Amino acid sequence: MCVVTALLPVGTTFSAKAQVTDALGAYSPYSMYGVGQLDMQGTASNVMMGGIGVGTRDHRYINALNPAAVTARDSLAFMMDFGAYQKNIFLSDSRTTAAYNVFNMQNITISVPVAKRNSGLIIGLAPFSNVGYKFMTKETRSDLVASYGDITYQKYGTGGIYQVFAGIGWTFFDRLSIGAEGIYYFGKIKLMSDAIFNNSSMNSIYTGWQYQVHCFSGKFGVQYEQPLKSSKSVLTIGATYRLGNDMNGDVTRYAYTGVDTIRVEKFNNLRPKIASEIGLGISWRMRRTMVGFDYIRQDWTTSAFKEYRSELDFEPSLAQSFRLGAEFTPNSNDVRYYLKRVTYRGGAYYDRSYISVGGEQVVSYALTLGASFPISRLGTDLSVAVEVGQRGTVKSNLVRETFVNLVFNVNLYDIWFVKYFYD
Repeated sequence: MCVVTALLPVGTTFSAKAQVTDALGAYSPYSMYGVGQLDMQGTASNVMMGGIGVGTRDHRYINALNPAAVTARDSLAFMMDFGAYQKNIFLSDSRTTAAYNVFNMQNITISVPVAKRNSGLIIGLAPFSNVGYKFMTKETRSDLVASYGDITYQKYGTGGIYQVFAGIGWTFFDRLSIGAEGIYYFGKIKLMSDAIFNNSSMNSIYTGWQYQVHCFSGKFGVQYEQPLKSSKSVLTIGATYRLGNDMNGDVTRYAYTGVDTIRVEKFNNLRPKIASEIGLGISWRMRRTMVGFDYIRQDWTTSAFKEYRSELDFEPSLAQSFRLGAEFTPNSNDVRYYLKRVTYRGGAYYDRSYISVGGEQVVSYALTLGASFPISRLGTDLSVAVEVGQRGTVKSNLVRETFVNLVFNVNLYDIWFVKYFYD
């Protein structure tokens, strides 16, 4: 079943025309399902390496993917990371194409020490999911056009879910790090479906769903470092677990015309559920190089999306992600050649998303690369990441997305927590 034709009559086209839905955090027909399109978590340094971070540790950068990784830091340093992304999307199916670009915040994250050593605190805000799509078609049945005039059908969605998180980590026996994080999800999602009559004697019809939801959750992480004396390197293994939670808030189904309200109904049994997540990661860090691999598993099969199942051939599925990444710094202490102090990163990922349409699970894959450019000798730098990939397929009458995403991050690193002997 086609993502487009499942929604609208034959003749549907992707629409990028200016309207009230232009401020989108995503532009994908797949974002109409569930809680929308899930954002890749982490900072630009994580994105560059295919999204890995469960099993990586680096005292120069904040790693928000594993609460235990916050302990990999200088005990005197204040660290702050903030950034934004631009997504450039090209959509195509068996009949039509469209292009669009969106811009949104990537993250704001702060890390400070808790005690003199072996501990850290992390606080941040980041998108969790985004909804953004537009479809439009004209009525083609001659008898309806003769009776009612030109009719335009349009479906569009906006909104998303954000997360505020705060966590703490502690290292024991110099090798074992444990962390815990509290998460608060909040957001609003609107899914709209309209029938617009150009005949002034007819009232246009507007229907849709509105979610205003929130909930508390938690995430736990562990990392263990094993020095390898023979190769002067360190092997790190990590694991994370994020709780699954039912969302609270209001879910409203509405319908109205230009002059009258036809239906407003609230539902208590249709609030979505954020799936639990298990993450496993491993990395091998040498003097100049690091390579790592992550596996992420999310079970969405018990999430309540009954309204979609009744209108569309959608079923939440088991999501799995396989991520591979590496980094290389020629010489971080080189005083003559700036480019030798730059950290270069690359990676790739393969995702089987939680969305299945017509029995076909939506798959995405991408190559990632980028670099972190030092701004100061102390550690502040500018990171730029590029993600090039594809989501979905034109087979089985689905929609294929080709995307080029850009992520820009500034990582501030400064020594704050110094007790001076003389003032």
